[in-house]
Amino acid sequence: MKELLNGVDILDRKKAVLYVRVSTEEQVDNFSLGTQEELCTKEATRRGYEVSEIFKEEGRSAKTIVGRPILIELLEYCRRNKRTVRAVFVYRLDRISRQTADYLIIRKKLAGIGISLISATEPTGDSPTEKLIETMLAGFAQLDNDVRSERARNGLRARFLSGLISGKAPLGYMFKDGYIIKDPKSFDHVQKAWDLMATGTKNLKEMAGIINEWGVRETLGGKEYNLRAQTVNRIFRMKFYMGILTSKKYPEEVKGQHPSMITEEKFYQVQTILDGRNRNFTLRRSRNNPDFPLRRITKCGKCGIGFTGAWSKGKCARYGYYFCRNRCVGFSIPKKDVEDTLLELLDEVTPTPPCLDLFIVLLRKMYFLRLTNLKKRKDIADAELRGLYELRQALIEKNLLGLYSDEMFREQNKLLEEKIRIAQLSKSDAILEKYNLEAITSFTKEKFKSLSRTYVKSKLPQKNVLLCSIFPSGTTWSYPGYSNTHISPLYQAIRKPREADFAQGGEGGIRTREGVTLTRFPSVRTSPLCDPSNEFVYYITFLTLGVITLGVE
Repeated sequence: MKELLNGVDILDRKKAVLYVRVSTEEQVDNFSLGTQEELCTKEATRRGYEVSEIFKEEGRSAKTIVGRPILIELLEYCRRNKRTVRAVFVYRLDRISRQTADYLIIRKKLAGIGISLISATEPTGDSPTEKLIETMLAGFAQLDNDVRSERARNGLRARFLSGLISGKAPLGYMFKDGYIIKDPKSFDHVQKAWDLMATGTKNLKEMAGIINEWGVRETLGGKEYNLRAQTVNRIFRMKFYMGILTSKKYPEEVKGQHPSMITEEKFYQVQTILDGRNRNFTLRRSRNNPDFPLRRITKCGKCGIGFTGAWSKGKCARYGYYFCRNRCVGFSIPKKDVEDTLLELLDEVTPTPPCLDLFIVLLRKMYFLRLTNLKKRKDIADAELRGLYELRQALIEKNLLGLYSDEMFREQNKLLEEKIRIAQLSKSDAILEKYNLEAITSFTKEKFKSLSRTYVKSKLPQKNVLLCSIFPSGTTWSYPGYSNTHISPLYQAIRKPREADFAQGGEGGIRTREGVTLTRFPSVRTSPLCDPSNEFVYYITFLTLGVITLGVE
């Protein structure tokens, strides 16, 4: 005797599969997989289907069919079992897709292998009217999805225009109650990194190493990673740190509600250094070898090629040697001979105390003269910047009103950005503003009292900078000893000024802190130290060597 269920013989029941899906937000709204499965199973049983397989997809959005492996698995299962499976049941049509085009493609693919797509809560079928209603329901699902997306986009844009970010807080900051605040663990370190980068004495790779040594790490996916040069470059390119929000999605630049870390002036100064436009801050690169600090700096007197160095293993110890890469002579020079002779050469070119005192007086005059010129320059630049900011604000307003397209806005804003950068640089003299003149002069006297001692106590990169500043063409080894070594004009002027330019004693002279009185200050016409074309070079060279390069703040 046949067993019937709803008038259908159980043995003759058709096979069906269920597809249930939830995204994260739907799980919160009690739109659970269990609820969908229960309703789909009841509807399948009522229609005389036997459920043979259940496909569950959790935490997946229906905005697109990409990234939904269970849906792909369902379609493949239906293709392989098209002779037995007759229907796919879903709780609602939007479980398949919230895009009308995607839904219709999937439905057509299933219909092509004789499988119906049935909703447990909506009218679906193969009649013309049911197909129309089904298409309309799919369209309503896309409409609902599009409206939600538009609201989300408008909300994000409104948040951006109000000066708040929605993504991850940049290094040095953290989120608290929806707002960006200073991260007490890293804010000061990142701020110090900006100051160090603004000096122009470090490249991106060196900065990454320094920041890592400070213990600052980048957090990704809950894990901490060391900073790389690319990450540091991205940090130094962000206007966020000067209090401005930018976005790849929106053309506007708005003032953020977060505390700024640096000034606008410092930001553009760093941009200039990164772009390689400011040649005054560019230090020559060298492949450093702590065992042979004079390689490439000391050159062969016969061919002009820089020396290299190597170790030779003896019976009891290793012995270091410098030698010409072209092997112009048949022997190598002991490492100790070359380096000891260099110290003697540095003692020879060390400025005498009176000469150094003269330079300190000139340095003071240049410092205050430059401060006066800087103030005048700042007043002019500030007026120009106010005009540029007004133009940019007008440009933003016209873009928001639709008078300027986003493309036109970006083009015009880029031109204004370049003008603002130039105006900021025209009033920038960060080194003058950062360091105390008395500390600079005291330190300069101490370090240039004995160049050989300063060289010995310096680190390898500092040694290279010091030597290249004194001997811009390197030193020449003439087998034996150094000869024909060109000394930079700066050091020549300090080491051997003309006697007529200064003298000790006399009334009405300029008295130094050490008691040396300069009776007459060198004029621009009589002293190369006061050559207007060299004034800034002299000042920057000694200031950089004395305070930054040799590592004293």
